[in-house]
Amino acid sequence: MVLPDSTEELLLVRPLSGTDDETTGILTAIEKVESATFSWPDPSHSGDQRSARLLREALQLSSRSSAGPFRSFGSIAVEPRPYQLVPLLMALRLDPVRLLIADDVGIGKTVEASLIAKEMLESGTVSRFAVLCPPHLAEQWQKELSEKFHIDAELVLSGTARRLERKWCAPNESLFEVLPYTIVSTDFIKADSRRDEFLRTAPELIIVDEAHACAADPDSRGSKHQRFELLSSLAADPNRNLVLVTATPHSGNEGAFRSLVGLLGDRFIDLPDDDHLTDTLRRSLARHLVQRRRNDIAHYLAEDTAFPARAELPEVAGQYKFTSEYADFVHNVIGWAKESASDGTGKRHQQRVRFWAALALLRSISSSPAAAVAALASRAGSASTEDDADADDAGSSSVLDQDDDDETGRLDVTPGADPEESDAISSQRSRRRINELARQANTLLGPKSDAKLAHTITLCEKLYDDEFNPIVFCRYIDTARYVAEHLTDHFQGRVAVVAVTGEIAAEERERRVAELGSKERRILVATDCLSEGINLQAWFDAVLHYDLPWNPTRLEQREGRVDRFGQPSPEVRIATIYGQDNRIDQAIRNVLLRKHREIRNRLGVSISVPVKSANVMVSVWEAIFQESEQLELDFEGNAGVQETIKGVHAEWERVAASEERSRTRFAQHAIATEEVAAELAEVRAAIGSRTDVARFVRDAVTAAGGQVTVEKTGSGLPGLSLNMSSVPLAMREAVGGQQLLGKDRTISVRFEASAEPSGVYLTRTHPVVEGLASHLLNSALDAEGSGVAARCGGIRTSAVSTLTTILLVRYRFDVAIGSRNGKRSTLAEDTGVLAFSGPPDQAVWHDGPTVESFLAAEVTDNLPREQREGFLRVVIDQRSAIDTVLDVFASERAAQLQAAHNRVRKEAGATGSATVTAHLPVDVVGLYVLIPA
Repeated sequence: MVLPDSTEELLLVRPLSGTDDETTGILTAIEKVESATFSWPDPSHSGDQRSARLLREALQLSSRSSAGPFRSFGSIAVEPRPYQLVPLLMALRLDPVRLLIADDVGIGKTVEASLIAKEMLESGTVSRFAVLCPPHLAEQWQKELSEKFHIDAELVLSGTARRLERKWCAPNESLFEVLPYTIVSTDFIKADSRRDEFLRTAPELIIVDEAHACAADPDSRGSKHQRFELLSSLAADPNRNLVLVTATPHSGNEGAFRSLVGLLGDRFIDLPDDDHLTDTLRRSLARHLVQRRRNDIAHYLAEDTAFPARAELPEVAGQYKFTSEYADFVHNVIGWAKESASDGTGKRHQQRVRFWAALALLRSISSSPAAAVAALASRAGSASTEDDADADDAGSSSVLDQDDDDETGRLDVTPGADPEESDAISSQRSRRRINELARQANTLLGPKSDAKLAHTITLCEKLYDDEFNPIVFCRYIDTARYVAEHLTDHFQGRVAVVAVTGEIAAEERERRVAELGSKERRILVATDCLSEGINLQAWFDAVLHYDLPWNPTRLEQREGRVDRFGQPSPEVRIATIYGQDNRIDQAIRNVLLRKHREIRNRLGVSISVPVKSANVMVSVWEAIFQESEQLELDFEGNAGVQETIKGVHAEWERVAASEERSRTRFAQHAIATEEVAAELAEVRAAIGSRTDVARFVRDAVTAAGGQVTVEKTGSGLPGLSLNMSSVPLAMREAVGGQQLLGKDRTISVRFEASAEPSGVYLTRTHPVVEGLASHLLNSALDAEGSGVAARCGGIRTSAVSTLTTILLVRYRFDVAIGSRNGKRSTLAEDTGVLAFSGPPDQAVWHDGPTVESFLAAEVTDNLPREQREGFLRVVIDQRSAIDTVLDVFASERAAQLQAAHNRVRKEAGATGSATVTAHLPVDVVGLYVLIPA
């Protein structure tokens, strides 16, 4: 393809299916460049019907520059589910794109947003984009973009930015000017010192993950406020394309929700309440907002999406009761905690330090004796602060389960419980009590004294018997190590057990998890460092909540690691472990977790706590600690606690009702299902489906002399074992040679992303498929070649009553798509199969379904070579008559494609319109004759 910047002296060219990095220059004074035509097939190199089908599929699968309205689908390694086309269709009808994707957890929002980015890049609408996300999600985005969309994006985080600047930037040059695709930590780039530079050089398309964390909240300060300031500044550019991604767009705070949708357009900033929302405004917002639950898309367009059934074990299954030794320990800890927290001596700062130290100790003893030992041996984080406000900040960050607000990720270090009293007498008494409790905690290690650990081992044994592979989620590093050690001792090699915590670097976490995933039976013990940002459904199908989170959102995030699309098991099991006589666990369950489950089961989606769950629990504990005369933790009898719980639950119900109304109000009706069905059928016909890929791989290897064995998988399409010992060396090298095939020249492959993680997952853009398609196509086009796919052939069949000719053709088109920045033209390919009966000068041309039936015609016998060549030459000698008709077909196809482009962009107006022009003549890649039997 000759690029627009070419001159008569220097032609700039790149491969049609290549990238800009493959651009090269040709000096016309040295190398003569002239127009060329594609030669017709040579009858002397003819084959049979199988050759025709293989060549057609090789041509189809090697095409990377689709001419249809979805330009990107020929160059992605994922076959989108039908429902995932809806956000893409919505985006193509907006100029600029302003879209909020608010689908449920586990549906595939990352794929939906990435499809939009890839399509805008391929169509030339944008040339750069950035993903803004929390730092712990950055690597997951990088992996998805690379593996599924062949986009290599750089991570711009606090730990990488300086290195990238040294590598890529000249003085006074920004990373975002030189790196076209970036994944950026929202919290890194929001800082005043970096925000202005980013706003100056930000790309045309911005994707914002976890967008709800960037909404403006009248009560928020600091990080959240800075995030919103950044997004509102980006949205202020009228040409900016903005895609917001979140599973929780409406957390009950109407102001925050309005600020989020206000980024989609100024008319939504002051969105009225239900009573004053006009139908016109509702429909207008529906063009920018897509929000679906699993039930909405599980059977979309008569195509099932396999989400696993969630089997939550009954509450009684997770119950355990303290041993007498542990109950004594808990009694002593509670007494010390209440005494310390209710101590009114000293300044306000010291009182707050005692409160947080007591709370840290209560969380730790509920987690494990190992965590209790670590807490008692450590100084409280709040003790190093200077005033009560700082003490509260330090205490809440180390003890509670807060949302991630900075680069530190999710803290899983056991918080210190030593308040370090400044008064000498108080300090001596405190130290003595802490040492006594630490000695007692050390005697409780192991399943004999720790009933929680013993109960978990029993649950894991039951899951093992039922062939489940669980993740055991713990709150603290010390607990995770402790649980993993005892599970390892119990299973004695029957099960591989690995602990993964926040003390391990993110890259090493993924490596350890993947290594564990290769084991036949496995248990992963993890802290919440793995509750977001890494998909674990390929290896694990059960979740045990060893420690109850003090933020119910963590429950959903943990379970969402396995309960999502792509889970090969039809069922995932969930168990929540809690102490029947553990008053600390009872408080969390009664205040937060039960209500959270109840609302989720009723609505089918999770609703966040309307006020910060951390604040709720702090209020509860402060009310409890004020009852200094009551040694035990009396929740039911404390009027202040009950009033707090009642108020939170009432507000939660109000938010749930509001969310239900919101989903009804802004339901996505802008794209009709029949529109999606039409575009989906066209895409699959143009580029081939995963079923086509599976058939092609099987037939190509078999035709070349290889051995193919069908292998069962956990999904619809079977896998294949390909033994390529007997295929030509050139084909083996094309698919990766010994490096991929190994010494035995055999490889197991699969064609479903949701299959078991064994074998190589092949998509149409995988190097194995690309290699097979290129090898077959190139060997067929080689005039001296003798490949298994031939450009011409002939058979006898009872499917026709007169001489019938099948043509495999390749069209090329200029596709010009408009945007606010003008129209940009690109070259595109399309393949087609045509057929006519009779001689070329009296041809009767057939429609699509009839042509497909000819391709599948049953062979009576293959024509002898001399007869085959004779019939083929009769047709080729009259090719001028065929060329005339092909030119007409090409123009008609261009008109169809132009209509398709404008159909999907119909609401974008004149700026989004497209024109498609055919390049002539049409290439005849293959020619096959059918002779009546």
